[in-house]
Amino acid sequence: MAEEVRAHITGTVWKIEVEIGEEVEEDDDLIILESMKMEMPVPAPCDGVVKEILIKEGDAVDEDQVLIVMEES
Repeated sequence: MAEEVRAHITGTVWKIEVEIGEEVEEDDDLIILESMKMEMPVPAPCDGVVKEILIKEGDAVDEDQVLIVMEES
């Protein structure tokens, strides 16, 4: 089952910590967003595999924007 990982804040993508095809565990950091000079990690909502990365480092993102699509395991 596909799981969409969404931005919880408006900000900028500072760092992408995973690659397509990478297996992750629940609460692993997937992306680091920067907002108001604070770094905010975006954790994996479940165990799974990264299927799509829809943003790149430096992109501006809005709250609730889909960042990554995972396949839940």
